[in-house]
Amino acid sequence: MRDNARVTSEYDGDYQELVDEISELLGAPATLENRDFELIAFGAYDSEDDLDPSALDPVRTRSILTRRSTAAVRAWFEGFGITRATGPVRIPPTPEAGVYRGRICLPVRHRGVVLGYVWLLDSEPGPSDAQLAAAMEVTARIGALLADEVQHGADLTRELRAVLTAGSGWQRDMAVAELRTALGPRADGPHTLVCVAPWPSADPDDAPSVRTVPHATALCTVPWGTAGQSLAVLVRLRSADVRTPAVTAANRLLGAGGRAAGVGEPGTGLAGLAASWTQAAAAARAALAEPRLGPVAEWSGIGPYRLLTRLPADAPRDPAVAPLLTPAHRELARTAEVYLDGAGQAGRTAAALGIHRQTLYYRLSRVEQLTGLDLDDGEDRLLLHMALKAARL
Repeated sequence: MRDNARVTSEYDGDYQELVDEISELLGAPATLENRDFELIAFGAYDSEDDLDPSALDPVRTRSILTRRSTAAVRAWFEGFGITRATGPVRIPPTPEAGVYRGRICLPVRHRGVVLGYVWLLDSEPGPSDAQLAAAMEVTARIGALLADEVQHGADLTRELRAVLTAGSGWQRDMAVAELRTALGPRADGPHTLVCVAPWPSADPDDAPSVRTVPHATALCTVPWGTAGQSLAVLVRLRSADVRTPAVTAANRLLGAGGRAAGVGEPGTGLAGLAASWTQAAAAARAALAEPRLGPVAEWSGIGPYRLLTRLPADAPRDPAVAPLLTPAHRELARTAEVYLDGAGQAGRTAAALGIHRQTLYYRLSRVEQLTGLDLDDGEDRLLLHMALKAARL
């Protein structure tokens, strides 16, 4: 089920006041979206017509309910030149596009850059030029606020990435101190980290807005081996015992293109962020390697992968098991893994593989011949089991 949790920021109260001011100036409900058409605030309204659900068109209803518009809707509205406009733009109703009522768009700019849009439902006689001019003055204040939030978000992105990529010692301590300063009082509560991997964008600065991710405090991309980028998400928790917000954030980002996600162990304050990131990245690796653990895996739930993910990525394969891990013996390796996962119970293994017991015994004897390991020996079984799991990574 798609998560439509309300995503908030410390700026929301200010945005709401400004949008309400525009609604009062124009005598019509106003809606504020950022330049990516993500809903930030919508104004109070008293008109019975505006309260009537039949007066709302599907585009506006979807925007309020899901807090975002589709790419098609965005492209349609941008076709009226709103990205270049410096004043109000009137957009006529177009029922075939789901826009049953006309719109007035007030571009929100700061230093010439469009940062968002204030939307109004147009009606007769509509606001006067003087009213629209007064509303545009309010949008200038909204633009300054959006610019400040964007800058603050960029600072948090840079500082979170510094914490996660800094070497141990004073470099990391300094990075943590800078992130703590940027977060202010929010730094003192319980936090955890989420790793989404691999992240599809090749642009190291292409991280989603925190407004699109429930419970996210900051996001940044981090190198992910030879696979490109992973996405790190700093999640603020209400309690270190309740990790639901981190799982919610992870699921939202998987819908945006990630393949698997890992959640690290929570901690109070920021001192443990590096360790939490290591755990989150390991859990994401485990979820990629073992689909039954994912698509969102918590560090506490990945079992032996807590140890296996600590092995270097380029660690050589055990020489005894290496022959079994060749493509020619893929079925034998799978048989051995299912057998060991099932605690060596032949009946359960044969049923899981859909084969006769005699076929199972033959395959297991072939495994012993290839590896030189004795499957009746506990240490040999442990070696084989760990080597098969490690090969998945």
